[in-house]
Amino acid sequence: MSFTIEERGRPNTQEYRVFFKNAEGKYISPFHDIPIYANEAENIFHAVVEVPRWTNAKMEIATKEPLNPLKQDMKKGNLRYVANVFPHKGYIWNYGAIPQTWEDPNHKDSDTGCCGDNDPIDICDIGNKVCSRGEIIKVKVLGTLALIDEGETDWKVIVINTEDPEAADFHNIEDVRRLKPGYLEATVDWFKRYKVPDGKPENQFAFNAEFKDRDFAIATVKSTHEFWKALIMKKTNGGELNCMNTSVSDSPFCCCAADGQAAVNSTSAFGPEEPIPSTVDKWFYPDK
Repeated sequence: MSFTIEERGRPNTQEYRVFFKNAEGKYISPFHDIPIYANEAENIFHAVVEVPRWTNAKMEIATKEPLNPLKQDMKKGNLRYVANVFPHKGYIWNYGAIPQTWEDPNHKDSDTGCCGDNDPIDICDIGNKVCSRGEIIKVKVLGTLALIDEGETDWKVIVINTEDPEAADFHNIEDVRRLKPGYLEATVDWFKRYKVPDGKPENQFAFNAEFKDRDFAIATVKSTHEFWKALIMKKTNGGELNCMNTSVSDSPFCCCAADGQAAVNSTSAFGPEEPIPSTVDKWFYPDK
């Protein structure tokens, strides 16, 4: 199963979008049409890379737009770039989401006591390769961190790309602690402090910021898949979420290829990129 991307608009502007196509060239939604499983029997999942490692632009699946292209998040009318909080530069993993999952904002998690954040479940790929924006990778789940972001449960699933040369050495979260010493501690530090330069308080975590193991993480991913199933079948209220898809045939939101093409055509044609603001390279020292 292969996928390609099509860029629209000018990169580094509010109009920029990244749409997805399947192997037949048909437009699809990365939220709804890409299967959650790459290999269900072995619990290998697909993941959509939204933000390549070391970059700052906060790209995300546009859950409220037709076909859910990638777009850059906005804050106070400006494009959002994640600050470099010393000693970190941009995102310290390939960051993205697992398709066909949804953290239901109407469901209070029994472990965290908080409701979901209304997005697909997030992944942090710890592999050696720096992926590209919109790349679809196959990942092995190793564990998860329960971030509480402004009162919402926001799971961060730690994964490794199955094509990584070291993937065979990683089976659980303790393998990360053993083979990549300091990476888990850096991950907690990153999520705790990444909003501090924006004037917000440090983020909090469930489980005293301890990582849960592989089995717990896989169960969490699968539970968000069940929430997504209810969403795509209109058995739960998705609010402003756009569930337009081109392949979930029994979904009431399934549309024809022509409608998908029309959704893409309604956006701006691809054009030259705008420069990234020089302030994006600034380093912040929040303990100063």
